[in-house]
Amino acid sequence: MGTWQIDKRYWTGVEADKIIHAVHGALASGITTFDTAEDYGEGYSEQLLGKALAGRRQEAVILSKVSSNHLRAAQVFEACHRSLGNLGTDYLDLYQIHWPSGSWGSQPTPIHETMEALTRLQEQGKIRAIGVSNFSLDQLKEAARHGDIFSLQPPYSLFWRHIDREIRSYCEENHIRILAYSPLGQGILTGKFGADHRFDEGDNRRDDILFRQPHATRCQTALAELRPIADRLHISLGQLAIAWVINRPLTHAITGVRDAVQVTQNAAVAELRLTRADLALMDEIARPVSDPLMDHVIPWTWES
Repeated sequence: MGTWQIDKRYWTGVEADKIIHAVHGALASGITTFDTAEDYGEGYSEQLLGKALAGRRQEAVILSKVSSNHLRAAQVFEACHRSLGNLGTDYLDLYQIHWPSGSWGSQPTPIHETMEALTRLQEQGKIRAIGVSNFSLDQLKEAARHGDIFSLQPPYSLFWRHIDREIRSYCEENHIRILAYSPLGQGILTGKFGADHRFDEGDNRRDDILFRQPHATRCQTALAELRPIADRLHISLGQLAIAWVINRPLTHAITGVRDAVQVTQNAAVAELRLTRADLALMDEIARPVSDPLMDHVIPWTWES
């Protein structure tokens, strides 16, 4: 379960109490992994997740991230300790570099310095594993030269498949798990948003390429063709999209939710196995959307 949606700088209409209930609902449904970051709400996401998991730490797998402006060794140690405090725990199951050094105007830091700091935290028992997020293939390879990379967290969905060009094969060859964020294409794969939908001011989806023309219309065409598959399997379009992601090798889906109902819906397809025929058909239907966007690393018009 993802928690970026708690950051009010990028999302609207998310209520803290409902997120806490969603976390409890996730645990009850067998979803035990929770992904957060120090940058989500400037620590608020971690604090709220820590509150929700109070007294239940042993039931959860907690993932957090260090931001791109905290990648010097001393900053990594400070950021990790701050995240541990926010979450009310003495260790993280996975600690990830959120964005590559130099992103968002941050000071460039040699990757070996960051990886050495993360490895030290691992040796101290403060973190169990090291991951990276939003890395290119070259950046991933360079990081792996300086430490053991457990996972990569990229944007990935049926409509957004940049990593399938080269990164996926490298991850599979090196047994690096893929933790796919935005597996629902920020909601467009649920079928709830038409081509002309307009999001509120402050909602990051206003800048999502999939919600902009000509891609928005292509998405709607593909969704209409995907719906019969979902109907045949007696699941929703959103559940079908999640199932497609988790049916990919070494791939796990990080889905953001607004309430416990969405958690239950997501958990319902955790064990669904799609046939090769259905996977091939879905790939073919989605190609008019995904193929023109293969060169785009992230699905927003922002410049990182």
